[in-house]
Amino acid sequence: MMKLCLVAGARPNFVKIAPIVEAINYYRHSHNKGIEYYLVHTGQHYDEKMSKLFFNDLGIPPSDIDLEVGSASHAIQTAEIMKRFEKVCLKEKPTHVLVVGDVNSTIACALVASKLGIKVVHVEAGLRSFDRDMPEEINRVLTDAISDFLFITEENARENLRNEGIPENKIYFAGNVMIDTLLKHKQKALKSEILNTLGLLNDSPTEKSHLITDYCVLTIHRPSNVDDKTTFQGIIEALTEISQQIPIIIPVHPRTLNRINEFGFADSFIWHSNPESPFKISTTGIYCIDPLGYLDFLQLTSHAKIVLTDSGGIQEETTILGIPCVTLRENTERPITVTQGTNVIAGIKKENIIKATFSQLALFKEPVKPSVPPLWDGKASNRIVEILAGEA
Repeated sequence: MMKLCLVAGARPNFVKIAPIVEAINYYRHSHNKGIEYYLVHTGQHYDEKMSKLFFNDLGIPPSDIDLEVGSASHAIQTAEIMKRFEKVCLKEKPTHVLVVGDVNSTIACALVASKLGIKVVHVEAGLRSFDRDMPEEINRVLTDAISDFLFITEENARENLRNEGIPENKIYFAGNVMIDTLLKHKQKALKSEILNTLGLLNDSPTEKSHLITDYCVLTIHRPSNVDDKTTFQGIIEALTEISQQIPIIIPVHPRTLNRINEFGFADSFIWHSNPESPFKISTTGIYCIDPLGYLDFLQLTSHAKIVLTDSGGIQEETTILGIPCVTLRENTERPITVTQGTNVIAGIKKENIIKATFSQLALFKEPVKPSVPPLWDGKASNRIVEILAGEA
């Protein structure tokens, strides 16, 4: 029997692991046989808002093993995960290790497995920004190079892997497991009270479902955007100008919050200091709130007029939701969100961010029917498990 070790470490991983766990359990039930598996949480994201909330929202069972590595530099964190994960592999003796995405946990656990002769399964393989200054790009390339099963989300990824010499028989087009999670939980997210909490719904009994004002959602956390004071200041200046036309709501990532305080930028934002009271969003300004769980965030983005982000996953989610997206980066490893979706790459210069945002608002003045890339149908995890089960 296959003994599969599932690895999750950071917030984006949890969204991808959840449907895979469910698909494994469904396969075991429907085929009366199955895959033995256990879940390892590396602890890369470890606090309640970055970890526990997602486990609860997505119905992920508690991890069987928690490595509790915590925060550190890339080198120290990766090394610490490797040291602790090696002990797990030597004790549990998995036949396969499944990693997702491109975080430090992904490359660290893939390296350990590969050196121990354990087959490596990479879900979301082949994505490339072609920007080696991004730590995630290094993680992607190296993980793919040592993987035995490479599950891709779009056909561009197949071409990238071929160009890097990956044999065709290792590549499987399965679809996008993040979209599995979104489609499953979209209806459930409608029960979230986040719009009421933020004072975004009309209080009139006859217009309870109507938004008081259009709003923009912002997520920003990448070191290239927030760790350099000049770059971050330029982005904030762009956001300030945009927020005079449409209010911006930012669930603040811990890294971003640290830089805001370190650089003295706090006065550029409006802060929700009392979680017990409703937060009234006005028609202008940049509003900072605590990080949200999956369901609250999905509800918030589903009703946004536009989303600004430096996150790859959110580019994909907004494509399915039909919400215009502006990516605050010079490139994307998810080109299908631009060619087939609602995403545009703005870069990080103030004038370009402003221009792209208002162009997107004008282009998507009326709601659009979401465009669905091939196999982004909510069944990617089932396909992955069926393929892996054939190896058992």
